[in-house]
Amino acid sequence: MQAHDTRSAAKRTNTLTLGQTKLRSVIRGIGSYLPVNKVSNADLEKMVDTSDDWIVQRTGIRNRHIAAEGETTSMLATHAANAALANAGLTAQDIDLVIVATSSPDYTFPSTATQVQAAIGMHHGAAFDLQAVCSGFVYAITVADKFLISGSHKRALVIGAETFSRLLDWNDRTTCVLFGDGAGAVVLEAQQGTGSVQDRGVLTTHLRSDGRHREKLYVDGGPSSTKTVGHLRMQGKDVFRHAVSMVTDVMVDAFAATNTTAADLDWFVPHQANRRIIDASAEKLGIAPEKIVVTVDQHGNTSAASIPLALATAVADGRIKPGQLVMIEAMGGGFTWGSALIRW
Repeated sequence: MQAHDTRSAAKRTNTLTLGQTKLRSVIRGIGSYLPVNKVSNADLEKMVDTSDDWIVQRTGIRNRHIAAEGETTSMLATHAANAALANAGLTAQDIDLVIVATSSPDYTFPSTATQVQAAIGMHHGAAFDLQAVCSGFVYAITVADKFLISGSHKRALVIGAETFSRLLDWNDRTTCVLFGDGAGAVVLEAQQGTGSVQDRGVLTTHLRSDGRHREKLYVDGGPSSTKTVGHLRMQGKDVFRHAVSMVTDVMVDAFAATNTTAADLDWFVPHQANRRIIDASAEKLGIAPEKIVVTVDQHGNTSAASIPLALATAVADGRIKPGQLVMIEAMGGGFTWGSALIRW
């Protein structure tokens, strides 16, 4: 009898029991920003030995945006932050936490987040950066969620922002064609929920990392090692192979934690790195192609900015609507990877 009770309790926990009120981190607003300078595959053909056909066939990328000289990561992030605040109908005074996910900060220190905090006129609360490369936005959503559901903070501005063009070796045709610059932001607000999967907000998050894979995707510089910024280096085939298995694992964990399946999803919004990785991951989990939000063709891999940029696009064009179930996932250098299941 006791074993039966234990199993029943586990099941009740797994399905996020109705009737137990719970704070949820609800997305109140969203915004994005892309630099004005758009670089097409045809433009890259003039710079390196590549072709539009080669890039599209292997990655699905057709365009990317490159920050102007003097246009920093914090500037992109500030544009996205202001757009998210406007979309939420809020001001900087309503925010008490700023998290910027980035691997291309303005400075070694202070953090990019503090530069955004100052730029939006916020002189209270806390601001800090989070570095998990392409998984950064998923990591930042997870961290902000912990702050909000603990009751310590009420509203968080979560931003993914990158100027990856500054990390590229523009003579390396295997990597320079893949990445672009941009920023996306969401405003998360702590709201009371019922404790069920029908609640709006972040329902579950799952993060992983494995530092043994550093050499497969990394930047070969840093203050402590080479005293330089360095350039991005990648073993593309290995990254592809690991990406599909790793991201599907954390998505399966999210389904198990909420007693949902791929069929319950309204939208799958993956990290926009490579169309083939996106399609392979979706196929492995049985996610219908019409449920996938794909923007990699328009802005390339913008690392931590790619998911919020894709979310902002799908919200703006009316695809993502309040009450819909959205899965986000990413994998980045390190390796790091993670997922979040969100009721919009």
